[in-house]
Amino acid sequence: STASFQVRNCAENMMHAKGALLVLLGSMMTPASEAFAPTPLFTTRSSVSSPLKHSPVSKTTDLKMVAGGAQQAYGEEMYDGVRIGPPPDLPSLLLHNRIVYIGMPLVPAVTELVIAELLYLNYEDTNKPITMYINSSGTTTPDGQSVGFETEAFAIADVMKYVRPPVCTVAVGQAFGAAAMLLAQGKRGKRFALPNATILLNQPRSMARGQATDIAIKAREVAANRRKTCELLATACGKSLSTVEQDCQRVKYLQPHEAVSYGLVDKVFVNESTLPVKPSFISQL
Repeated sequence: STASFQVRNCAENMMHAKGALLVLLGSMMTPASEAFAPTPLFTTRSSVSSPLKHSPVSKTTDLKMVAGGAQQAYGEEMYDGVRIGPPPDLPSLLLHNRIVYIGMPLVPAVTELVIAELLYLNYEDTNKPITMYINSSGTTTPDGQSVGFETEAFAIADVMKYVRPPVCTVAVGQAFGAAAMLLAQGKRGKRFALPNATILLNQPRSMARGQATDIAIKAREVAANRRKTCELLATACGKSLSTVEQDCQRVKYLQPHEAVSYGLVDKVFVNESTLPVKPSFISQL
């Protein structure tokens, strides 16, 4: 009958309107709230379109490496060509510009991160240099308490020689003990120090505890590590092994100009023009 046809037509129109409303609400939801979005119960005709179809806000789903930070898993939001989101994290920004920063004692966690960064930069580009800034007390705390093993420094030094890109080293603040050895392992001619940096030569400390036999075994290992450290320093500084061993018997402080004379660094730079590699983000500041 005519009445039943009108009721059925009205019901279809209501279903279409409800479906369009669900589409509108879904397009306004952010990616974080999509997990809580209701499942659409109705399908709309092709003639029904969302009013936000031509909105300037768009999302790119390409998982690309963003300069200075990794893109979020669901993509990044753009508004008129400008990225919308949190600022990039500083370590990623430095890594993107091939900068490795050591700002803690050489404990296993620091060694793992530094080696991973060096290997990543090696396989990313084998020609562009890597700049390593060192502000570390080595395998001890500033007050002399041992917190790590010399093998942590040996691992970093080996990887510095293993990777193909030249590694430029820069002393910032302090480079004590094993950190001073890493400073000297940079490419010859590309080892630098800031004017107020302090460099310290010393010998490894033992953390041996227990029976006398165990302490004697550990002492032999510490002596072997001491000799290896002195050999690396002697090769990098162009000095004899006996001279370096004698200097490391007691604490030896070196100011930047003294480190240049010692052969541990090549130059002291004081302004931006003398940087070994100028990071690309400096021009954007």
